[in-house]
Order: sequence, then C-alpha cells, then structure tokens
Amino acid sequence: MLRKFSLKILDTIGTLLKYGCVSYCVLEYIGDFVVCTGPSMEPTIYSNDILLTEHVTPRRHRIDRGDIVISKCPSNPCQHICKRVTGIPGDKIRDGLSTYIVPNGHVWLEGDNRDNSTDSRIYGPVPQALLRGRAMCKVWPPGGI
Repeated sequence: MLRKFSLKILDTIGTLLKYGCVSYCVLEYIGDFVVCTGPSMEPTIYSNDILLTEHVTPRRHRIDRGDIVISKCPSNPCQHICKRVTGIPGDKIRDGLSTYIVPNGHVWLEGDNRDNSTDSRIYGPVPQALLRGRAMCKVWPPGGI
C-alpha cells in the first residue's frame, strides 16, 4: 500500500516537472503575456493593457521600424519597458538639433507619448540583446484586440 502510494506521488511529481519544463520553455523562448504600465505608449497602449508577445523575432534580430517591443530598461535592468522601434542599425535619428546614427546591434526606442516617455532620447540606442519580445496584439481589454 505504501509502495503504491509512493509510486503514485513520484509519478505525479514527474508529470508536474515535465509540464513545468514545457511551460518554462514556451514562456521563455516562444512568447508570453505582458501587462503594460505607465503612460509612455498612450494612446496606442494604456496602463494595464495586456499584450501577447512573441520572443522569436528579437532573438533572430528581425525587428523592424514600427514594431512595439518589450525590453529590459538600459538604465534599470530590473525593469521592463514597452516602446516602439523608430530606428534600426544604420538609421539617422534627428532629435531637435542633435543627430544620432544607430550603431550595429542596437535599436532606437521611443514611446508614442513623446511628452511623457523616457526612451532612447534620454539613454541613447538600446542593444538588441536587451529586447525580450515583440508585441503581436493587445488581448485586454477586449475592445482593443
């Protein structure tokens, strides 16, 4: 009886480990859901909107101008940011009187709400290695899908 019970517990633990590993791999390498906070992407994305993101495009360095991406913040690596790609390697970015050239392996990120966004205009080009995902669609609220 005890042996049967022990085997049942080990079987359950093994199943949980398998599903846990699969879940981890999907969320880390394929895609996940992200809750955006802050006003920097308004009116495109509002605070508490939920996005479905995919992780394949940033890993393959296939990001294009206009894509909305989730990235680690260059000035605070514990924080993630949601911004639009406005410059890819080789692009000239004009911001007022300054002109920047986006170096290889970097992107230029800006929020849609330029008056209320901390972005590449503050911290410069962002290394592509900091990009975590590309937004595919908004899944919440339902009216914004």
